[in-house]
Amino acid sequence: MKARPIILSVLITAGFIAVIARLVDIMLINHQWFLAKAKGQQLKKETIPVKRGVIFDRRGRELAINVETESIYCDPAEVNDRERLAAALSQATGKRPEAILAKMDSKGRFSWIERKVGIDETRKLRDMKLRGIGFVADAKRFYPKGSLASQVIGFVGIDNNGLEGVEQKLDRALSAQGGETKAILRDARGNVLSDGVSKELRGNNVVLTIDEGLQYILEKNLDAAAEHWRAASATAVMMDPYTGEILAMANRPTFDLNDPSEVGPEQRRNRAITDCYEPGSTFKVVVGMAALEEGIVAPSTKFDCSAGHIEVGGRKIKDAHRHGVLSFKEVIQKSSNVGTIKIGLALGREKVYDYIRRFGFAEKSGIDLAGEVSGWVRPPERWSGMSIGSISIGQEVAVTPLQVLRAYAAIANGGSLVKPYVVAAVLSPDGIPVYRAVPEAKRILSEKAVATFRSILQTVTEEGGTATGAAVDGNAVAGKTGTAQLMDPKTKRYSKDKFVSSFVGFVPANDPKLAMIVVIHEPKGAHYGGVVAGPVFKKIADESLSYLSVPRDDAAEKRLLLVSTGGSAIAGR
Repeated sequence: MKARPIILSVLITAGFIAVIARLVDIMLINHQWFLAKAKGQQLKKETIPVKRGVIFDRRGRELAINVETESIYCDPAEVNDRERLAAALSQATGKRPEAILAKMDSKGRFSWIERKVGIDETRKLRDMKLRGIGFVADAKRFYPKGSLASQVIGFVGIDNNGLEGVEQKLDRALSAQGGETKAILRDARGNVLSDGVSKELRGNNVVLTIDEGLQYILEKNLDAAAEHWRAASATAVMMDPYTGEILAMANRPTFDLNDPSEVGPEQRRNRAITDCYEPGSTFKVVVGMAALEEGIVAPSTKFDCSAGHIEVGGRKIKDAHRHGVLSFKEVIQKSSNVGTIKIGLALGREKVYDYIRRFGFAEKSGIDLAGEVSGWVRPPERWSGMSIGSISIGQEVAVTPLQVLRAYAAIANGGSLVKPYVVAAVLSPDGIPVYRAVPEAKRILSEKAVATFRSILQTVTEEGGTATGAAVDGNAVAGKTGTAQLMDPKTKRYSKDKFVSSFVGFVPANDPKLAMIVVIHEPKGAHYGGVVAGPVFKKIADESLSYLSVPRDDAAEKRLLLVSTGGSAIAGR
């Protein structure tokens, strides 16, 4: 009996010593380790999603924005009644219960149920307080203009990563990864006690050179042309010829940026930079400009085209219409194949090739969009006997619409080859410029020769030219038609019923505000560039000049006439 108190005292003392030792271990010796473990159980870190930057047009109008949504996830281990939960989620999301149940069968502790759900839908689910279900803020990309400039702007994937167009090219700038996290405090049962404090992270904003108004005008008329001619595809690009800024760029077929998964690559690709074609007569700018620059011809130099055909390397090449003796000016105005080939023969293959490369063909333009191709042309040593004739009139070469437009922009601006671009600036979330585009150009032609050729191109849209349908009332247009036969894959010869019709030019001719190309692939019912593409150019140019408030060429003449007549009735004619 006397030993019991002693034993009890020893046990109590030993217990106290053990507790004290454990406390010393927890609070002193291994304090940091236990503190970190406690924080790991009580605090959960969540990455704060970065709100993707906005894409604007050149006038500050929104082309790509973000819509607030939430994504729903599930912790399968926390779910008690899966059928009931699946039924509730099915009602809120519109997904089949079986599909939701399949996601709950995950062996892990996390499974997405539905991504980017509207706030109203998730609010109903929150009110139901379903066990095992969680919500994460998740912005959804939205394109307020639908299909406008779709192949230029591009789109993003489910995780807001850029997949096409500017969205892809400037993905890093638009998403601007911050790596910020917030701490969520939980109790022992996992209940949230505090959502922590976080700040909104935003990517950089992007300003394009595209003008929404000009883009709409271009697309509206391209739609009408593609439908009227039942075309396989169509492309149009508008550029500032002095800076290289792309003011509008569109392709048909197209797609809705808010639903890109519904279409295939045929609709999504930017044909203006990815698709090559034989340009036909629009390529005659190369030998025509080269001959003037080299002093081989003058506007009045005569060429006998009366035979209506010419044989080169064993191949007979005809004119669309038989002509007599034509001056150099008329060769370009009437788009004579015979006259153009004679000019090419006078230049020689080395000079022709030199000017092809000088105009930027067979190389990428360097535009800030993904997917651009370089096109091709064989070097002179690989030309056949007929190549000098074929290449002079735009055959045996592959070009993109943008390359052709770039060449004509050099004529419009006085002889400099510009570098096209669509991104004008990148701005921080606070509006501070991170990047500003600087126009790039290199002189390739003399101003004198260019001025002469520009005046010749103007006659193409005047009486006697091949593109009177491209003429704009009140403003002179300079340009060139193109009618190219497509190769028949079965016969390996040029098709007799499949063509590419195009017109490329600039307006006003003497003080260009815009340069533009229109390309219609496989039109039905007609095929000449002046008939198919020329009127489309006219309609777009007419509306665009009005939109830009560009005065008519004859406005200054009327003002001078008014002054000289002292304000007589002539002013009202």
